[in-house]
Amino acid sequence: MMPLKYADIDQPQIIKRIGGNPEMKQHLADMGFNVGGEVRIVNMIGGNLIVQIKDSRVALSDELATKIMV
Repeated sequence: MMPLKYADIDQPQIIKRIGGNPEMKQHLADMGFNVGGEVRIVNMIGGNLIVQIKDSRVALSDELATKIMV
């Protein structure tokens, strides 16, 4: 298990755990990040990530990307 920010670009990953405080977990859940879901890094820009989650592309800060374990 590793933080999403260290995953390979363009490789599907399964979310295994989401860390952080309850507000952060809820914020990520509202964007579609749930345990068991599939996520794929599309691009990295200055440490921030563009990810494909479900049918959407979402920008994640470095801080949020470290809370998502794949």
